[in-house]
Amino acid sequence: MKLFKKLAIDLGTANSIVWEADKGIVLNEPTVVAVGIDDRKVLAVGNEAKKMLGKTPEYIEIIRPLEDGVIADYEVTEAMLRYFLRKVMGNNWFFGPEVMICVPAGITQVEQRAVMDATLSAGARKAYLIDEPLAAAIGAKIPVSEAFGNMIVDIGGGAAEAAVVALGGVVVHRSVKVGGNKLDRAIIDYLKKKYNLMVGEQTAELIKIQMGSAIKPKKVETMEINGRDSIYGLPKNLEINNDEIYEAIKPTLDSMIMVIKDTLEVTPPELVADIMERGIVLSGGTVQLKGFNTLVTREIGVSAHVALESQFCVIRGTGMAVENLETYRRALR
Repeated sequence: MKLFKKLAIDLGTANSIVWEADKGIVLNEPTVVAVGIDDRKVLAVGNEAKKMLGKTPEYIEIIRPLEDGVIADYEVTEAMLRYFLRKVMGNNWFFGPEVMICVPAGITQVEQRAVMDATLSAGARKAYLIDEPLAAAIGAKIPVSEAFGNMIVDIGGGAAEAAVVALGGVVVHRSVKVGGNKLDRAIIDYLKKKYNLMVGEQTAELIKIQMGSAIKPKKVETMEINGRDSIYGLPKNLEINNDEIYEAIKPTLDSMIMVIKDTLEVTPPELVADIMERGIVLSGGTVQLKGFNTLVTREIGVSAHVALESQFCVIRGTGMAVENLETYRRALR
């Protein structure tokens, strides 16, 4: 029997996922925390906190402790990590777990230290960090240790990262603070500007999932939504179509495509040749948007495909790294 557990954590802007060695994913909850305004006491975390979005009284605040993939509120992040670890560990706390957390490739030393400190303060015995694009590549079953170049594009809730990996590490990378949450915000802004209709984050996310498309729809589909009239303050319902949603999110999608182009511009020619041959692998929850791989192929001129269970590539790769520490030790921070 092992004396201590090995855990991997994908601390995402939208969702946090915990992987336990030899078991796989053991927790998957929204990165949302409800706290009291006056005493800053944590009232709910994860699923329970997300249910409160847009419905709280004035003495409760809903916080997303991570913004654009990095810690925005240290104390709340630590409390959330402690909650997740306690939920996974149960009463088995005599030996703290070894924890590996994935972080954006462009993270600063200060942001890196914040993640390490929060993890150790939450009860971890040891903490390791791994670059998110590398973890995504491992999770997508890309042979990262080979001398061939492979391009991975990981787009989550808060950021889009494009990286070229070879010989077990990240060769070049670029990121932009644009992800699934920005698509939701674009929909909210569009409806307010065009129809004076106010909708919440959860409604915008539902519209994105059901009606969103990265390429211009060939067939018009409609959806009825409810919200509040921003002028009169009264309830209002509206019928929208998928063509409108495409127009609303197109500028945000263009930013995601630009980060791929920027990465290729600084990639050594030999590695670009490898990418042309092997194609681009897409990971993260946002790349599941209808037609996203077609958009990338069309704009970049290189075939792109969405990895299997793309939303779990990062946590799967982080889990594989924590289970095989010696193999990936050189790539760790």
